[in-house]
Amino acid sequence: MTRRTGSSERPDLPIAVVLGAAGMGMAIARRLGQNHRLVLASQSASRMEARREQLESEGLDVAVVQCDVTDPASVEGLSRFVAGHGRFRTLAHVAALSPSMADWDTIWRVNLIGAALMERAMLGLASQGSVAIFVSSLAAHMAPPPAPTLLDLLDAPLTPDFLERLAEAVAEHTSTQAYILSKLALNRLCRHAAPRWGARGARIVSMSPGLIATPMGALEFANQPGKIDLLDRTPLAREGTMLETADAVEFLASDKASFITGTDLLVDGGIGAVLGISSG
Repeated sequence: MTRRTGSSERPDLPIAVVLGAAGMGMAIARRLGQNHRLVLASQSASRMEARREQLESEGLDVAVVQCDVTDPASVEGLSRFVAGHGRFRTLAHVAALSPSMADWDTIWRVNLIGAALMERAMLGLASQGSVAIFVSSLAAHMAPPPAPTLLDLLDAPLTPDFLERLAEAVAEHTSTQAYILSKLALNRLCRHAAPRWGARGARIVSMSPGLIATPMGALEFANQPGKIDLLDRTPLAREGTMLETADAVEFLASDKASFITGTDLLVDGGIGAVLGISSG
């Protein structure tokens, strides 16, 4: 389902697709909307219209598309919509589920399979200067090193029997384990995709937030007491803000980051350094 109005259209601007329009997604959309036409995509049709109206009232050019990232046909429909409305410049893939929001299978379908479907679809629209930014997580860097056979499996999320083989390869089928490994695999996807994006003069990166003050983050604080310890050990002694993640995405999308691709940016207030984590 799509809806446009003509009140704020700026056809001279390229298109930014923002997938996932909750708290962080809206902050990122506002920032990218300063120099893009926005295509806001989400599975939640009931909320999108209000978000479109809110962004248009702020002077942004916004189209909304209902998209289920786990459905290849739905993702292709979004790609066709973007192709028919202008030049694709930026993807901000924010859509994800945290451990408290879904079960093992659903987290894999949304956080990794859906992201891989979007990467494939948007690559077909990429041209010189395009960039895809996938919002990952500090959790991606906290997993013990997986066995090479598991890594090979994680690197092929679009194979037909991926979830069945994954269930056999991983002993612990918890939502937390699914979240950590899916984000690890997402970062690897961005690294491995860099050559095919580069062949089009385009870039692909991941951005891994640490503890960020979002509704999703508050839910995880309530359900995972160990996050309080991480906050206490964070060198900047606070959570990050949604605006700070938007700052990072804005930079990665800009020409100032034109030689940055195939890597991950930690936006974590320094907790990764305390834990001995390296980015990239």
